[in-house]
Amino acid sequence: MNDWKEENNKLVKSFDFKNFVEAFGFMSQVALIAEKMNHHPDWSNSYNKVEIALQSHDAGNKITEKDHKLAKAIDALFKD
Repeated sequence: MNDWKEENNKLVKSFDFKNFVEAFGFMSQVALIAEKMNHHPDWSNSYNKVEIALQSHDAGNKITEKDHKLAKAIDALFKD
């Protein structure tokens, strides 16, 4: 599993799945966690790939502890 990378003041990571349904299910799970944390990712989906970028907009578009907490929660959902 690849780690989160810091690029342009964002934590970024790509996730690959077997198919679109698995990718979309993963995004649904992330959405529920993000809503509870009131911290929403910038992301995209193309078939079986989900790309996520995290940064705290209310902190001047920088990486904060909120981003690291959400990243850790997202990693807990992802199974290689």
